[in-house]
Amino acid sequence: MKHILFSIALLLGLLLGSAQAAAEEGPELPSAGINLRDQASLQRGARLFFNYCVGCHSLKFQRYSRIAEDLGLSEQEVMQNLNFTGAKFGEPVISHMPEELAKQWFGKAPPDLSLEVRARTADWVYGYLNGFYLDPSRPVGWNNTVFPNASMPFPLWELQGVQTAVKKADNPDEVEKLVLSQPGRMTPEQYHQAARDLTNFLAYVSEPAALQRHAYGVWVILFLAFFTLLAYALKKEYWKDVH
Repeated sequence: MKHILFSIALLLGLLLGSAQAAAEEGPELPSAGINLRDQASLQRGARLFFNYCVGCHSLKFQRYSRIAEDLGLSEQEVMQNLNFTGAKFGEPVISHMPEELAKQWFGKAPPDLSLEVRARTADWVYGYLNGFYLDPSRPVGWNNTVFPNASMPFPLWELQGVQTAVKKADNPDEVEKLVLSQPGRMTPEQYHQAARDLTNFLAYVSEPAALQRHAYGVWVILFLAFFTLLAYALKKEYWKDVH
């Protein structure tokens, strides 16, 4: 028994140590606060993705028809407002940026974002969208606090505005905070919501089945509650003559 308790304590210690080490590896990330049941947020996030991101990034595991079905949109709405590549309704979302040109412009081809949230977490993506700042020393003119030296320019700068970095006094290579030096078309609150909507959409794209799972979850809980009551009534019936 002592050996078992010791093994459990050791395992918990290793898990806590790993979580703490992972948290210390990068900057503290803000909470994305996504909600896959917020269909309006998913629709706004889809509009942002197709207006600002699809020029470079694909969603090769996601089809236009599936987006329409899951987000409560008609085929006409999707094809007129979200499809800018000329793809067919049943085809996946593929950017038309030539890979060779992308490598010349950015140093490497932009990644597919189908599984970005599953690979990085929603908080990472949300922090990344809020972490861009002007950096003339970089070839693309921008840098990022969450993903330093990223080769990606900031596509949402006209919405957020331009942030500049305030470096730490004791370490000029580290960013202490970001300051909005040039306002964008949105207020900071509006931009945070837009970044949350875009993150929400990418979280949905990373696992479209999660929407169905959430819908089924309510019925599963109701079934379990009913089955528990039924099992309890059956138990009372079997044991009523036992003293």
